[in-house]
Amino acid sequence: MIPRNCSFPVHDWTTLSSYWHPVAFCSDLSDRPFSVTLLDEELVVYRSAGGIVVARDLCLHRGAPLSAGWIEADEIVCPYHGFRYGTNGRCTKIPAHPDAPIPAKLSLQTVLSEERYGLVWACLSREPRSPIPQFPQFTDPTFQHFHFEALDWNCSAGRSTEGFLDVSHFAWVHAGVLCSRDNPVIPEYSVYPSENGFGFEYASTYANPINSDPGDAEGLALWRRLYELTVPFAALLVTVYPRGGQLVIFNISAPTSAKRTRIYKLYARNFDQDEPLERMRALENRIYEEDRFVMEKQRPEELPIDLHEEVHIRADRASIMYRKALSGIGLGRTFTA
Repeated sequence: MIPRNCSFPVHDWTTLSSYWHPVAFCSDLSDRPFSVTLLDEELVVYRSAGGIVVARDLCLHRGAPLSAGWIEADEIVCPYHGFRYGTNGRCTKIPAHPDAPIPAKLSLQTVLSEERYGLVWACLSREPRSPIPQFPQFTDPTFQHFHFEALDWNCSAGRSTEGFLDVSHFAWVHAGVLCSRDNPVIPEYSVYPSENGFGFEYASTYANPINSDPGDAEGLALWRRLYELTVPFAALLVTVYPRGGQLVIFNISAPTSAKRTRIYKLYARNFDQDEPLERMRALENRIYEEDRFVMEKQRPEELPIDLHEEVHIRADRASIMYRKALSGIGLGRTFTA
């Protein structure tokens, strides 16, 4: 069912609803339900004895939000009239009429959900078109795993994801952090298709005085960057340092609405594992804030899938492939997510 006041074209919403998207960190789950929004659909998330529950944030009696209720004896209680829903989603009690039969329609409208990589994933369709994107380093014991807080941006998930894949903005948006404006040249790189998206790799030298580099104490090194994009919005970046150190960023843009996005960032590294995370958190916050400043100002807010609507250069090979990939899953000409 399409949400009321949906900000997406119907066909695009139907397409995106058939993919897995993160809606919360597992560490967010507690003994209280809470509300999240995915594709304009308001959802309630909580943990029960049978596992996590993700459902439409709605009591079918009088439309009250279940996220405003509470958990009692492993059941969620509606805050308006006290209706209770069990772990199987069925209503178990109507306090005003405790002995009356309970209509079968009084059930939670649950959606598919899974816990993976420390995230709660949801799919609004009953038949996902592809599996949850892969994050192979998460199960590798040689890597340290951590995450920072989710970010809410006033831009489309398509623009956000394409920005993460863009390799030519470092010298301008992140000057002095990821690159120098004296070193803006992007070397040639090729893009290859994968089962559920595409990948590409390139190497470059640039000064990075803030982040620790196991390959060069002075911050100047040759870094390999390996990107894997899983449609529609999951991007995995493995940065390989000269001496073999690897920093992995799993960046997933979850479309709250057509023009608002929640970004989940998962990390893994096989070096500096005893170092406090505060320095890296500060660096990542600066980088993402610099990106947000630009991406919230891009026009149109939509990501133009028709390649004739914007001008492209050789460094844009990845973003060109990304737009083709979104078109390939059936999204519209000016996709607004």
